[in-house]
Amino acid sequence: MNKRSISGYLERDEEGGTRLKTRDKPKLPLPQPPVPNPLVHREPKVRFSIADDSSQPIQHSGGSAYSLPGGSSGTEMVVRKFHDALARSPDTAVAVAAIKALTTVIERSTATTMMGLEKELKDAASSLERCNETAISLKAGCQLFLRYITRTSALEMENFEAAKARIIERGNYFAETSVRARATIAELGARFIRPGSILLVHGHSRVVLALLRKAVAQGIQFSVVITEGRPDETGLTMAQALDNMRVPTIAILDCAVAFALEAFRVDMVLVGAEGVVENGGVINKLGTFQAALAASCHNIPFYVAAESYKFARLYPLGQRDLPIERKHVDFGPLMPRNTHIENPSRDYTPPKYISLLFTDLGVLTPAAVSDELIQLYV
Repeated sequence: MNKRSISGYLERDEEGGTRLKTRDKPKLPLPQPPVPNPLVHREPKVRFSIADDSSQPIQHSGGSAYSLPGGSSGTEMVVRKFHDALARSPDTAVAVAAIKALTTVIERSTATTMMGLEKELKDAASSLERCNETAISLKAGCQLFLRYITRTSALEMENFEAAKARIIERGNYFAETSVRARATIAELGARFIRPGSILLVHGHSRVVLALLRKAVAQGIQFSVVITEGRPDETGLTMAQALDNMRVPTIAILDCAVAFALEAFRVDMVLVGAEGVVENGGVINKLGTFQAALAASCHNIPFYVAAESYKFARLYPLGQRDLPIERKHVDFGPLMPRNTHIENPSRDYTPPKYISLLFTDLGVLTPAAVSDELIQLYV
């Protein structure tokens, strides 16, 4: 057994699962000094804005409609395409599904001018954004897609059909690049996981899972401490995926993060993100800020894995500036009748608590995010 693995502290329970041995208190050697950051060769790539890893229900709230071939209104068609993309592949990010739906709008448009086409796209994007008005990634993905295709030189072409074909080409390339982003991040981030490392992961993130799966494929042995992820127990979903990969895993309560960082000698904290804001901070599942604070207190690196289409033109000054979204929590029958229950679903982590961001544009410091956003929208 690798001397830095926590598997030696696990045992089989009566139901065939794993649990922490109660008779032995983990005593792991002190972590080694962090490995210098790998130099990342950055080639020119498409740059775009935010998407969400969440899988919350999406509902359409109506809006203006425009006509497309086949008698279907544009808003109905784009929402249907959006839902179809998510249904065909549940692992598809919300922003990627929106980008594919908007590309279909361009292909089926009956507009005869660039102004008409642009209006149809904006109406379709507004319809998608109303599907879930608090989904940061959905709104940002739509906005960046519109920005990317409308700033192209194709708009200066005199022939409308040629300009439209060019925009469709760029739209498809944008969608393909966004799909490949997760694999690029996994390749870059896996370099930071050393053999025998112990990671703490908060919540369920597709890009984080892809990164860990890449490390396993490379033969790197590591262990994971995963938070429960109340109220929707996303951490337990992540734990099941890690168990399928045969990665030694211990699940802890969300409130046990500070304890676990020291007790299990955690080497690094790794989280995903719903959005990366202009100052390099991140918006993510509730408890991310708490984990970052605890990691900073213990001098443990705090890494964020996020696709570049999650870069948002937002600048929250604190928790009160976040889009409001709350999830129901059942505290049981013992809760006093007059007690008000408050359960926000996300929080904001300031950049000073983030060590590095693993993105498809490279491994970035929080300060570098502002430069990337300028290039996205200029």
